[in-house]
Order: sequence, then structure tokens, then C-alpha cells
Amino acid sequence: MSGHLFRFPKPQWLNSPNTRTAGVYLAGALFSLGFFFFIDASTYSHSAKNGGDVHIKFVDWIPGICSALGMLVINSIEKTRLSADSYSYSGSGVAWKARLVLFLGFALMAGGLAGSVAVLVLKYVVPDYPLQTLYFGIANVVANGLIMLSSVVLWVSQNMEDDYTYNLAL
Repeated sequence: MSGHLFRFPKPQWLNSPNTRTAGVYLAGALFSLGFFFFIDASTYSHSAKNGGDVHIKFVDWIPGICSALGMLVINSIEKTRLSADSYSYSGSGVAWKARLVLFLGFALMAGGLAGSVAVLVLKYVVPDYPLQTLYFGIANVVANGLIMLSSVVLWVSQNMEDDYTYNLAL
């Protein structure tokens, strides 16, 4: 018994350099689409077409900032550092330090998504604003969700094991 429930072969296209490049481009597209939704809602909230007194303030930006910082932290860690034995890199305890930093990055992103949901509920749903104003909070949640998804796609595509890449070391 191999410990796997199902035994499927790994597709060959998963290891191609084109798949890695497509994943990086997809992550960039998701990230920019997420910020597009939020910038669109922000500019619309301050335009004359808004027709309401509710505008996007700095409180609405905090979840997006947390998610973007979490994305930077997560994607700065290589997958090989998570399973490094004690002296394979420089010093001891590299694996648990990398796991701690990875956990902090995921905590930042989860806090950003939870913060955007809290802003949606407390600022837009509870006061019972119309859908035109509710869009500001929905766009914030969509933006943070897309930033999280782009972070996962980028981390997976950057850390694919590939026989076609070269590692240069000085």
C-alpha cells in the first residue's frame, strides 16, 4: 500500500516551462484584476455619479494592503526551504523559520480577507445601503479574494519542480 487513495500519473504538461510562465502571467492578471475592482469602486465612490454620502476611506484600503503584504511575504519563500534539514542552508533551524514566515504571510492574507468581509458587513450591510453603495464593500471582498488566489497561483507556479531550469550559484 503506497499511502495514496488514488494513483493517477502526473501530467507531463505540468512540468513544462510554458506552464510555469502561464502560471506567473495568470497570477499577475488575477492580482491586477483584483486591484482593478477596488480602484474602480474607489474612483466611483468619489465621483458625482455616486449620489450618496458614503465614500471609500482609508479603513477600506487596510485589508487590501494586508493582502498585498501577505502576498509579498508568501512569495518570497522558496518551497525547498520549508523542508530543509538543519544545516543545508546557512545555519540551523531554517525550516521552522521559513514555516513561521509563511504562516505570518498567510495570516496577513487571511486577515485582509476577513477585514474586507468585516468592512462589508459593518460599513455597508448593517446600515442597509442600496446595491449601488454596497458595491464598494463587494469590490473590496472580490479584490482581496483575487489577491489571495493570485498569491496561491504564483507560489505554486514559481515552486514547480522543473528539469528545464538552471540554478546559478556564486
